[in-house]
Parts: sequence; structure tokens; C-alpha cells
Amino acid sequence: FFFSSRRRHTRFLPVSWARRCVQETDFIPPQSTVYRDGKRIQIEASKLVPGDIIEVKSGDKIPADFRVITSQEMKVDHASLTGESDLLLRKAECTNDNPLETKNLGFFGTLCKEGSARGIVIKTGENTVIGQIANLASTAKTDISPLRKELDRFILMISFIAIILGAIFFCLGFLLGYGVITNLVFGIGIIVANVPEGLFATITIALTLTAKRLAERKVLVKNLDAVETLGSTTCICSDKTGTLTQNKMTVEHLWYDGKKAKGHNRQKYGEKFNYEYNLRDPGFNLLHETAMICSDATFNTAVPEDRKADLDLSLIHI
Repeated sequence: FFFSSRRRHTRFLPVSWARRCVQETDFIPPQSTVYRDGKRIQIEASKLVPGDIIEVKSGDKIPADFRVITSQEMKVDHASLTGESDLLLRKAECTNDNPLETKNLGFFGTLCKEGSARGIVIKTGENTVIGQIANLASTAKTDISPLRKELDRFILMISFIAIILGAIFFCLGFLLGYGVITNLVFGIGIIVANVPEGLFATITIALTLTAKRLAERKVLVKNLDAVETLGSTTCICSDKTGTLTQNKMTVEHLWYDGKKAKGHNRQKYGEKFNYEYNLRDPGFNLLHETAMICSDATFNTAVPEDRKADLDLSLIHI
């Protein structure tokens, strides 16, 4: 019992640390624009209920499954749902009996890339299409990890050897003239001595250190057993869009004054980096001004009250 309890406590701290790393990546709860009592307000997406009238504009993540009432050329990205990277037009008219094919429905988790629309919420949370997919995935049977298989095999082998040695020394005690109680205590001592008490602590610490090194390289591990599974993987079959890539359009090159320049991000590379473009160049300033005028980006500084002390930044939703 003591060994089992110590093992659980040893594993609890590293696993909770790994899960906390994943949770800390989501700083801002998703917000949604909703019409209630004739007023246009901002609430957390988790507080939406069926029947709410919501407004979705370019750059927003759709907070729930909804039916489109009015649309201003809204186009959505269903890459997270179907893997399709092409933008799909949404409008108020029903075009297909299949909910996944009709153009008057928007789905939770997808992105609005262009235009805007208003609609009525029909499904929230686990009742949404992507929520049902998540439920199917969570109920799927999971196989035992290679590390767990090896540990089970090793423990079985050690237990078998320990019991055999304990029985042998128990019988040898009678040949040497010892009593039953003495032989029993000696046999139990032999069995206990063969149990590697520090095995699980050693493995847990090794996996935790590996997970921490992976976190420094922007790889978050929620389950420590996955560290060893990743190391023994020989082939990974994965969808590219939104999985291996972020499914985001970024500026790679700038073209002005008849020349091309590499569009390095100044926030990422800092002030000391040797940039190919010059901020004081009139051609660059004209391009910069044109991009700002054509952009519909808005700044959002609505940081939750309980995290304002920890976050000193401004977030931009494009």
C-alpha cells in the first residue's frame, strides 16, 4: 500500500505540470457578439444557448453551430472540420438537405475569413457537429503504450523470479534446521528485496525531464506516456492543413519600387536583425499605408480581470 501511494504521488506532480503547460497556452476565453434584450453585447462563447442571435465577422472563430439569417458575403474556412482549405460561401438560403453541405449553416470551431453574418444558435458545446466528433474520438478504444507494455512484462518477470527465489530459500531453511516462522520471514524478505521500488520514480522523472525539454521546443505533452511513444514512432500519417501547418497566411515577401524584399517579422526577429526592407523608404511607407487602409483588423485589449496582472500585451484579431 505504501509503495502504491508513493508511486501515485510521484506521478501526480509531473503529470499535473504537463497538463498545466497545455492549459496555460489558452490565455483568453473566446468571446462572442450576441444580441440579447435588444442590446448588442460581448459574452464568453461558453455562455451561449440555443436561440441566441449572434454576429460573426471576418477573423472570428464561430462560437456555436448556427443558422444564417443575414449574410454579407461571409466565407468560412472548414479546415478544422473537414480538412478542406478552400473558403466556402455562407448565405441565408438552404441549398442541401445534408447539414454539412448546405450553405445556410455555420459550424462551431470553423473560422470566418471574409464578410460577416448574423444567425441563430442551434447547437452548443458537445451537441455541435465537432463536439459529436470529439465524443466519438474520446470513446474510441485506446491501445496500451509501448512503455506500459514493457513495464508490465518487466514487472511480471521480476515478480516470477522473486517468488521462485523466495520459495527456494523457504525450503532451504528447513534443510538447515530453521523454524517455519523464521523461514517465512526470510522468504518474504527475499521477495521484497527483489522488487525495484525506485523503478517508477526513475521512469517518471526521466519522462518529465523529456517533456520539459520538448516544451522548450514548443512541443506540449499532456500525457507522459506519450513521450516514449513518440520516441518509438517510425511513421506518422497526418493531415497537413491545420496539423503540420497552422493554416494561416503570412507575409513572406514585399514588392515595392520594382524590387522584392524578404518580409521578416520585426516583432519576431527584433531590432538588431538585418532586414531587407527599410522603414524610412517612401515606397515601403506607401505600401504600409495601403495595407493598413485595406485591412479590417481590430485591436482587442479585453483581458480577463483575473489575468490582467499576468498579461501585459495587446491581442489583435484579424
